[in-house]
Amino acid sequence: MKKLLLISFSFCILMTLAACNVFSSGNSDKLVIWSFTDELEKEGAIAAYEEKYGVKVELTIVPIEDYPTKLRPVLESGKGAPDIFTGELAFIKEWVEQDYWENLSQEPYNVEQWKDDYVEYVFELGRSSEGDIKAVSWQTTPGGIFYRRSIASEVLGTDDPQVIGEMFATMDGVYEVGEKLKASGYRLFPDEGAIRWFAQGQNPEAWVNENDELIMTEGRLNHFDYAKELREKDYTAFAPEWSPAWFASMDGPINYNAGWDEVDENTTDEVEVFAFALPTWGLHSVLKENTEETIGDWGLTSGPNPYFWGGTWLGIYQNSEKKDEAWDFIQMMTHDDEFLTEWAQQTGDVLSYLPVTEKIKDEFKEPFLAEQNNYTFFLEEAQSINPNIITRYDQQIDTLFGNAVSEYVEGTKTKEEAIQEFYNLVKNAYPHIQAPE
Repeated sequence: MKKLLLISFSFCILMTLAACNVFSSGNSDKLVIWSFTDELEKEGAIAAYEEKYGVKVELTIVPIEDYPTKLRPVLESGKGAPDIFTGELAFIKEWVEQDYWENLSQEPYNVEQWKDDYVEYVFELGRSSEGDIKAVSWQTTPGGIFYRRSIASEVLGTDDPQVIGEMFATMDGVYEVGEKLKASGYRLFPDEGAIRWFAQGQNPEAWVNENDELIMTEGRLNHFDYAKELREKDYTAFAPEWSPAWFASMDGPINYNAGWDEVDENTTDEVEVFAFALPTWGLHSVLKENTEETIGDWGLTSGPNPYFWGGTWLGIYQNSEKKDEAWDFIQMMTHDDEFLTEWAQQTGDVLSYLPVTEKIKDEFKEPFLAEQNNYTFFLEEAQSINPNIITRYDQQIDTLFGNAVSEYVEGTKTKEEAIQEFYNLVKNAYPHIQAPE
């Protein structure tokens, strides 16, 4: 999956050029698709569909931060609405509860017959509370820890992914590695945000249970302390996620504590970062896009617990007048053995479609990762993902929780104060949710 934060500002030009057609896209010669990502176009899916079916596709890309607010009005009015629109993990559970997507469990789609063909969590996240599948996805997006092999060999005495994974099997182990790296002049992670994926712990729970109660697990409480420890023990380079320094730290030394400033190439206060917590798409859309000097110097291993980040689901607009054409596109993209085999081999995208992954998984070797098979690693991680921990509230609650952790780390609030403010903000945002006393 390609995050819009990583896509060049040329999309602004794309949006400008498309503007005159977007809201008059009732052209019967075109299949209209809206998405928050360019992967369908960039990786050749649209071209493949146009060649196979002889139908032109008009793709409109809206930055993910604006996507729900721009898409909802056209879906409600039907004016200029797309025939297909994509959904992302951050809002998939909310959108499957709406009436915007066609019910794919019904005739003539019958996608329930596909259930055993997919990684379970991916298929189930497209299901509404009524039991209907509204959207499907071709990909799975579990995460891991990408690390620099040369630094591992120097400091830890090995670059073996299995051995490094054993070191990272617990949060205490992660911090032991951090101490060794710091002693040798390196930093464990670019910033504190890297450990948020491990805050859930080994037994994750949904933020909100079936009784509308906010669940603060022991893992989430511990996250405050782990983030604080990272800061106090100086185990990060203070390069915030998505900042210029964050990207630059993937390919060599950066100026220490750069924050959101541009990287100063003349500084003498430099540091190198050892590892990044990223999902499947992070390899192709983040690391590969921001490295030259460190290509081939990377390995991939597991952290204290499995996690996943992002994903793209496809569904048909319920009031589309081109449902047959839309269904052809979705079938090609999610259930076509020939197409998906070629897609996986060309893009490295980790498929959720098991008939293809079973055939190709053992053959993958990734030069960027020193010939490591990242495909089998991610597929094994995907088996541990529980779709039941995802709720429609996650995006906002995660943001509020992250802000609370930051306030404690920065010292503006005590841990107790930060937690109480977090509870108050959740109750303000969702009055029906009951926070802990």
